[in-house]
Amino acid sequence: MNHLKWDWNVGKKIIADLRQWRKIYKWVEEPYVSPDGETIAAIVKKDDLAFSVCENGESWEKYFDKVWYLRFGPDNLPVALVSKDSMWSLAVAGQPWENWYDFVWDPRFSKSGNHITAAAQSENKYFAVTDGSAWKQVYPSLSNLTVSDDGKNVAAVVQSVPFNSNDIFTFQQGCYTAAVNGKAWENNFLNVWEMSFSPDGRHLAAEARRTLYDYTIVVDGRPWDKNFSSVWKPKFNPVDGSVSAPVRDSDGWALACNGEIIWDERFFQLWHHQYSPDGRNIAAIVAPKYGQRTIAVNGRPWSLTFNNLVTDLVVSPDGKRTACSAKSDGQWYIAADGQCWDNAFDMAWVPVFSPDSRHIAAKVEKNGRFFIVIDGKPLKNNFEAAWNPVFSPDGDKLLVKGIGGENESQYCRYVFKLSECLV
Repeated sequence: MNHLKWDWNVGKKIIADLRQWRKIYKWVEEPYVSPDGETIAAIVKKDDLAFSVCENGESWEKYFDKVWYLRFGPDNLPVALVSKDSMWSLAVAGQPWENWYDFVWDPRFSKSGNHITAAAQSENKYFAVTDGSAWKQVYPSLSNLTVSDDGKNVAAVVQSVPFNSNDIFTFQQGCYTAAVNGKAWENNFLNVWEMSFSPDGRHLAAEARRTLYDYTIVVDGRPWDKNFSSVWKPKFNPVDGSVSAPVRDSDGWALACNGEIIWDERFFQLWHHQYSPDGRNIAAIVAPKYGQRTIAVNGRPWSLTFNNLVTDLVVSPDGKRTACSAKSDGQWYIAADGQCWDNAFDMAWVPVFSPDSRHIAAKVEKNGRFFIVIDGKPLKNNFEAAWNPVFSPDGDKLLVKGIGGENESQYCRYVFKLSECLV
């Protein structure tokens, strides 16, 4: 995603008036906005079995029997699952892939957006499709689709051994594994779940169940030497390539690397760990005790805890700060570095760090209206709908995208000077 090429001129740009869309189409579904804010799109219905996507007031040339799961890729192009004559494909900016399938789902993007992968099914066989090209190998089932950062490598959990649903003996021998670019690992497991590619896309790690009671992490088909009573999604250190994962033993949950416990602290639960860009720091969502949730950095939990939920953990670009959205006593908050912003909200979304790691912005909801909050201070603008803010590459400006404000039916794109937002 190249933010440098975006329009960072300060001011307001009116993109579209959704009131006009509702006059043209029988119905207009939930709108989505491109990362650069220049395009707003929604699935629209012209008449029975005539669906399309409207972008900035203009519909795609092609109409379909059904359009589903509209999203924007990192390259700012709209992507949707489309159906025609009971077959499914994926359309990019209105152009479907050449091949059609019995069903297509779960589209995944490379970081740049130049490659798109989806899961597909034809004649009761399952496989992955990247940019319209399907795996040659097919399987009885497929799940947990995962793509490398560059989008050139694709993995999925596949059923490698056929068995009937009541055949528990065959199941316990291991009937699932991971397939990379269609080729299955040689080792089979009772279950395989979430996976991660290494940053260069050359290696794959997955959480797996070896027996009814033993779990471990598998890297490129080879399990760790140690088993645990449970594990969560593994991650690669971005610098040295080691693999870490939350694991559970008799003492509780901890973080392990290459099969060995590296955090002394034990937790009631530990999830969603993330590395700093330099690989030196690791943050995770943890529960020090039942009913208490917080963030731990290098094994040390914040003293601040929440009793409902902690989610959307983010590590700053310099690797020195952490932030999250959290819920306590039914109210949502944004917290950073162990401190909570003063205001409580009806809902809060993922915090966004500025490139220099000094500032944090987030989308929040209060009393049915949406706001952008920077370092705890709400902007004056409020919206009927809004999207996550984006800092400019130099960190001096903030892009805000919202419907409503001065005109409740208009979608507008705003660029603010950060110095003015913080006054």
